[in-house]
Amino acid sequence: MAKLHTPRWAWVLTGSGHFFTESFALIHELEHCDIFVTRAAEEVLRMYKLKLDFPRTMRVIHDKTASSIPVGGFYHGIYHTVVIAPATSNTVAKCVLGISDTIATNVYAQAGKCRVPSIIFACDTAPELETMAPHGMVKVYPRPIDLEHTERLKSFHYTNVVESLADLQTAVAARRAELESHG
Repeated sequence: MAKLHTPRWAWVLTGSGHFFTESFALIHELEHCDIFVTRAAEEVLRMYKLKLDFPRTMRVIHDKTASSIPVGGFYHGIYHTVVIAPATSNTVAKCVLGISDTIATNVYAQAGKCRVPSIIFACDTAPELETMAPHGMVKVYPRPIDLEHTERLKSFHYTNVVESLADLQTAVAARRAELESHG
């Protein structure tokens, strides 16, 4: 286990395949990061044949506890930024409704309570989308309620909802630059 270095990124992987491999690759660009892996993300990792193989400066935290004990680090200033990428419609809906029953939703809730900025790459952002599935491109048609939740989440404090991989890359780069200018 790597020795903790503060401050750290908290990156949450959920069960969405939407730009999963690209989001996963972005984690490797960060130096000090804890990767929170939901049970659904474990399934997606297997589908895409990805391994949780990261440098020693990173920790992988699995969703193994009912109360998500690992999120306590937010109260000790360990995390400066949360990234939930990609974020399923289920995760987005629970964040909007204040439901904290997975490691993903607990990370988001605790970050908000501690005023830690979050970047959320929502999957359902348009009435029609193309996304890469394990066996090729597919069309998806998000439900109106999914689109409403994405829009509503945009109004939450300390929350930056991004709608594309390019926006995610830009938001992470901007946050890095902001942290470097204050460091």
